Amino acid sequence: MKRIKIIILALIFIVLFSSCATKSSKENTVSISGAFAIYPLVVKWSEEYKKENPAVRFNISGGGAGKGMADALAGAVDLGMFSREISQAEKDKGVWWVGLTIDAVVPTISNKNPFLESLKKRGLTRDEFKAIFIDKTILTWNEFLGGEKENSISVYTRSDACGAAGTWAKYLGGKQENLSGVGIYGDPGLAEAVSKDPDGIAFNNTIFAYDIKTGAKREGIEVIPIDINENGKVDTEENFYDSFDRLLLAIANNVYPAPPARELYFVSKGLPQKKVTLDFIKWTLTKGQVYVQEAGYVPIEQTKIDAYINKLQIQ
Repeated sequence: MKRIKIIILALIFIVLFSSCATKSSKENTVSISGAFAIYPLVVKWSEEYKKENPAVRFNISGGGAGKGMADALAGAVDLGMFSREISQAEKDKGVWWVGLTIDAVVPTISNKNPFLESLKKRGLTRDEFKAIFIDKTILTWNEFLGGEKENSISVYTRSDACGAAGTWAKYLGGKQENLSGVGIYGDPGLAEAVSKDPDGIAFNNTIFAYDIKTGAKREGIEVIPIDINENGKVDTEENFYDSFDRLLLAIANNVYPAPPARELYFVSKGLPQKKVTLDFIKWTLTKGQVYVQEAGYVPIEQTKIDAYINKLQIQ
């Protein structure tokens, strides 16, 4: 009987200890899901943060901005990564957010496009992009670039609910559901699809159009210049697509239009309650900002950072 009591007490101790350990592990874990656009920067942040805080764990997954918002509002993750303007409907559901950095969506084609040189000199206007992606009134490259052979435009879009598509559609005066084309999942998949189709056109977040290490465009990808002033040619001040650094400078200086330039966010259902989550967010807005540019993003203004830190309600 005494032996049985000892065994029972030992089992109770093990269960209680395991429960406490599990609770401690959850309290020191930050779960994050969502936008591909900011995923590389968040991974970089987590790696650097762990060097200073080795007890903190991270579970980070992509899946698109729509997933990030849905997971956050459902309480399935601590933070959602989000990459388009937050709607009034989302605000009405109690979403809380902080801006972290800025990037942009760019129109992309294959570097094997037969009209590549003409496109780089001429660019396309907002209305021409709209005619291709939404109105479907321009169906061939020849309609505005000439040539004897008919080259149908293969339009690609995102199949997942995402910030890139929402932002690109907003620039064109619509919503993601208004975009036509073959739906491809994720930013990497969309970049791969358009790079392999000489007649294709798509849109990508900047970090999937450019190699941040070399500053050159990714293999097989070209970026169509936007004819911002709509004069039928790419002027010197509009010609900043040859390197990633020049494009980022154009975004930072508000030369590249917004949208498709936009802020990137962390979102949650109300103010996060876990101290480890709040501490990490504050770190991203302070010490973590030193990694923004090297990761291929544009810093947000200090006045905005200060305002976002105030939203944390911690000092």
